[in-house]
Amino acid sequence: MKILYLHQYFATPESNAGTRSYEMAKRFIAKGHEVTFVTTSAFLSLNYSFKTGWNELTIDGIRLYIYHLPYSNKDSFIKRIWKFISFSFLSTLKSLSIKADVVLATSTPLTIAIPGVIYSKLKKKTMVFEVRDLWPELPVAVGAIRNPMLIKLAQCLEKFAYKNATRLIGLSPGMCDGIIKQGISPDKVTLATNSCDTALFDVSENIGIEYKKEKLDFLNGRKLVVYTGTFGLINHVSYLPKLAEQMKDIDPNICFIAVGDGMEKEMVINEAKDLGVLGDNLFILPPVPKTEIVKLLSAADLSLSLFGPIQEMWHNSANKLFDALASQTPIAINYGGWQKDFIEEYQCGLVLDSHDYSKSSNVISAFLSNDESYFRAKESCKRLAYHHFSRDIMAERIEKTLKEAIND
Repeated sequence: MKILYLHQYFATPESNAGTRSYEMAKRFIAKGHEVTFVTTSAFLSLNYSFKTGWNELTIDGIRLYIYHLPYSNKDSFIKRIWKFISFSFLSTLKSLSIKADVVLATSTPLTIAIPGVIYSKLKKKTMVFEVRDLWPELPVAVGAIRNPMLIKLAQCLEKFAYKNATRLIGLSPGMCDGIIKQGISPDKVTLATNSCDTALFDVSENIGIEYKKEKLDFLNGRKLVVYTGTFGLINHVSYLPKLAEQMKDIDPNICFIAVGDGMEKEMVINEAKDLGVLGDNLFILPPVPKTEIVKLLSAADLSLSLFGPIQEMWHNSANKLFDALASQTPIAINYGGWQKDFIEEYQCGLVLDSHDYSKSSNVISAFLSNDESYFRAKESCKRLAYHHFSRDIMAERIEKTLKEAIND
């Protein structure tokens, strides 16, 4: 197949963002397919230099048309919307110059469906639409979109995207259900969750030991709990300073690190200062490339995935959770939904109380002190990473979905 892959936020392991599209494309190419991306420079490494407008680049056999459009997690909502709309227009024009057998458009943002549908209609090719977040359900739930007309417009765009796709891919059972609720036949919806890059993350424990010596000397022998991700509205990272405050008294042998960026980072830093944990048992660090996250997770005893108490968020398919599984680092979450269910079923980590920080601290301390249950969790992470959520398994599902779309 010749695959036109539309993704506004393409990233590689050198970036500090999710690499799902890159990993899928590599596997498609290994199967003999051709993959061409239309994307932006938003999450590409600073190792690349871009001129104004469109740039052309090839990375690991993947052909990329890249529009230079910087992005920050601290951008205002209005600024993000403008970038979504402008890229939708520009990518439509660029896409129409590319020959393909099938279009794979992946959100977010939802506006990426517009160039996908236009290409599909004008070129008479099928489109597969991948849903990474349920829009506008999620931004409405967190209050990011309040204007009734804007909500209605977003709902219309959601239905437009779904109805004009030959096949749809959801990253969680809840996302698949959300697609089906819009009147889409279940046999047109494929579940392909985020996945585990075992080739990247399953490294020798010596990698983590050396990383502690080189970069984490402030641990002083303490056990390490890490959060690697965005400090955004939905992530509720303010949970972490409160957890660290309780942990100071419950178990001083545990230290927390949060790595990332986002619009709420300064608020979290200030709260950590007020609670007296910043630089004590909580360290908040700048974002690092995924290649360094590998070393950090190798050094960690436990990884955290955090969300606020809004159920619409629980359909998420958190990259950090699957990276933890791939590195065989037990995972702790503070929310419900399908991820909670499989953590409890496979005993690969912990489900923390979202409000009781003392209780959660005691649960973490007990877990990290019990060698038998801890190593059982590590083994469970490995089984899940290789046999349930591997990149290869998910790539095969998506490849099959693309072929089915073409055959239709």
